[in-house]
Amino acid sequence: MTEDIKFATKAIVVGQEPDPLTGAVITPIYQTTTFAQEEPGKHKGYDYSRSGNPTRTVLEKVLAGLENGAHGYAFASGLGAMTTLIMALLKSGDHVIVGDDVYGGTFRLLDKVMKKFGVEASYVDMTDVKNIERAVTPATKMLFLETPTNPLLKLTDLKAAAAVAKKHKIITVVDNTFASPYLQLPLELGADIVLHSTTKYIGGHSDVVGGAIILKDSRFAQDIAFHQNAIGATPDPFASWLTLRGVKTLAVRMKEHTRNAQELAEFLEAHDGVEEVIYPGLKSHPQHKLAQQQMKGGGGMIAVRLRGGEAEARVFLKALKYFRLAESLGGVESLIEIPSLMTHGSIPKEAREKLGITDSLIRISVGIEDVADLKADLTQALEKSVGGVKIGAGELSSCETGGNFYRRSRVAC
Repeated sequence: MTEDIKFATKAIVVGQEPDPLTGAVITPIYQTTTFAQEEPGKHKGYDYSRSGNPTRTVLEKVLAGLENGAHGYAFASGLGAMTTLIMALLKSGDHVIVGDDVYGGTFRLLDKVMKKFGVEASYVDMTDVKNIERAVTPATKMLFLETPTNPLLKLTDLKAAAAVAKKHKIITVVDNTFASPYLQLPLELGADIVLHSTTKYIGGHSDVVGGAIILKDSRFAQDIAFHQNAIGATPDPFASWLTLRGVKTLAVRMKEHTRNAQELAEFLEAHDGVEEVIYPGLKSHPQHKLAQQQMKGGGGMIAVRLRGGEAEARVFLKALKYFRLAESLGGVESLIEIPSLMTHGSIPKEAREKLGITDSLIRISVGIEDVADLKADLTQALEKSVGGVKIGAGELSSCETGGNFYRRSRVAC
């Protein structure tokens, strides 16, 4: 059934038949820890809510359906999903290839936790798939990537990356949080596994933390299911229900997130006080054509560098009225932050700055408010922070200074 209906319909109907007992249209919250058994080992499919719960089952079915996957597994957080994935599929001595500007929490888990258990990671720029090939060792068992990345919005060619992994018999895992299944379907582009922080666009209302793993086929199903239960990083029934409620409006929300972000990115790119705007939907993005090929839109995330530095960025953030200074993303409300000081603070300063995650880089999660109000808010904050900043006669462009891929000035080369 899931292959014959459109995305927005899947989000509302997959696994969500009316309750057979009462006819309730909305999936009930089965707020129970345990389930009665007719006799030892004989039950109706559930025995303990860590192992399985009817509300969670419905969520897992719809998440698998949205990604066109065979199996879905829900977790208490995105990092809970990531931890379970690594513990299930890797062992001491194994090697993972990871994107160089991966989410700070993922870096922390790999570098500070999993390294102690013998799992090693190499961090490479995946905008060039040749870097993945170069990083492969006999111990490499997993390719883990984000596209777009957090926070620099770099893209990886999923078909090409998956082909390299398949050649070396490596598992391809894609964190699809930024794009959501509405904009991008990694499993159809060659990935084996998709991971989500459902806290973000899937939940969509900044009121529930969660994570998910979706499998392309049944190859890893037994291992993931066993470790999901054994590790126990599972969501409670109410968290599952809140996430399920958010899923229903994912399609309509993503349309608005993308529409608003596109308009704001174009507005910011034209402003004299802005040095650089990074957004896949802009023609100026180095991988704009790739974005058009593997995504349905640019998404709701924008990265911006203001003229000046950290001081100007702080003034700008403080002046905003409708953009909330907060970590996380993907909610209906617009959020803004400085990754180097907040979400990516766990990455060493030298490594951050080498990548271009400086103290003047601002990450914006564009909400679904009226775009005119958002634009007005940005306008007044820019005027207070960098309103008088112009390109100086002696300022050098990145062509002259050797600026890297994501440190380009708006001065023409």
